[in-house]
Amino acid sequence: MKRRSSLALAAALVASTAAAAPAKTPVTAPLLSAPPPPPVLTAPSASSAVPPVGSETCREHVPEGKERPKLSEQFPSRGESGHALTLSLTLEHGKGETVLPGGFQPQTEDPTFRGLERVGLYLPDPKGGAGPVLTRTEQGGRVTTHIEISFVPLPQKPGRNVLVVPPLPVSVARASGDVLVLCTQPHEVTIEDPIANTSDPKPRPNPAAREQTEEWTALKNGLVVGAAALALGALIAFIVGKWLRRPRPVPPPPPPRPPWEVALEELFDIRHAGLIAEGRLAEHFDRVSDSVRKYLGSRFGFDGLESTTREALGVLREVNPRIAPLDAIEGFLRQADLVKFAKTTPSAEDGDLALVRAEHIVRETLPTAPLGAAPSAAPVASDVTAPPEPAPPSPPPVDEEAAKWGPKPAAANTEPATVPPAEPTAPSKPDPEEKP
Repeated sequence: MKRRSSLALAAALVASTAAAAPAKTPVTAPLLSAPPPPPVLTAPSASSAVPPVGSETCREHVPEGKERPKLSEQFPSRGESGHALTLSLTLEHGKGETVLPGGFQPQTEDPTFRGLERVGLYLPDPKGGAGPVLTRTEQGGRVTTHIEISFVPLPQKPGRNVLVVPPLPVSVARASGDVLVLCTQPHEVTIEDPIANTSDPKPRPNPAAREQTEEWTALKNGLVVGAAALALGALIAFIVGKWLRRPRPVPPPPPPRPPWEVALEELFDIRHAGLIAEGRLAEHFDRVSDSVRKYLGSRFGFDGLESTTREALGVLREVNPRIAPLDAIEGFLRQADLVKFAKTTPSAEDGDLALVRAEHIVRETLPTAPLGAAPSAAPVASDVTAPPEPAPPSPPPVDEEAAKWGPKPAAANTEPATVPPAEPTAPSKPDPEEKP
């Protein structure tokens, strides 16, 4: 017990000696004020309110003739190493005065800051939640400012230590522009180790982990990029689908077949349909007549199936140049009308003859050149004169009877037979009922 008391007394003496040590560093701006204090007079007058107090960490300055604001302080007398100690300051001043006008701005090279570290006191980082707190309360014409400053005692030696908090500067700016610097009182505090009262301290396990909330930047960025990619993909899919469903031009239909090809194909089918052998002569005549009428309408530009014989012949007579087998066409159409409307009973030979006449009419009305054929290019003029082309031979005389009715088929053969040319006969007189 005596040993402990002697150690405590020695520590107190060492601390007091350190606190009373003379200043060895130049005086700079105070810890708790932005603007520096004015120079201190070496020989202050006796009428000054508070004489300047000199120390390593603070020099008090109150302008002559000004009243020193009332400053009250509270600081614990005991503490533990590593646990924060709070110095509470309450300052009563005028309404036009501002405490700490430049804020709490500790600097590592500041004498106040270095003096605190020499005695084993450290200021915690203000960003860690243990920074100084300043509260201003106005009551009528007076203002009360409350300041709380925290210190973390970290003695250099283990065991019990007595530390002295040196005077700290507190600046007050007046409305007139004058700056007052007030110094706090030194405070002695006894610091104990956290395990000083434990006879046999054991290492303790780490405390349980505390839940911490932090911003998951990677997930946030991933969600943003994913949402943007999803929206972009949906937009691209919509555009592609719209483009695929766009109305496309309908391909042009194939060119129509020439009417003479269709007519000859229909007549070929009728020839091999076997209607004459089955005795269906009326149907045979009807199909042959429809094929010829449809061909003539498509060939010369009228509705052959819906036109009467008189109307069809009127259109054919107006064709220029004149149709060569016009008389044969007229005879064929009138014979077909007799079978269809007069109910005339034709024979099998008449059916074969009608089919031959129909094929003869189609072949005789074929165009001299294919429809739509491009005209041949004009020959390129040259210096060499080409020999004149020989004149085409004169056509042989045409048998009008064969041209009108066609060659008579043989009994055992339905193919058209070659008829020898005969003497030309006078053309038949036109029907008086027909229009010229």
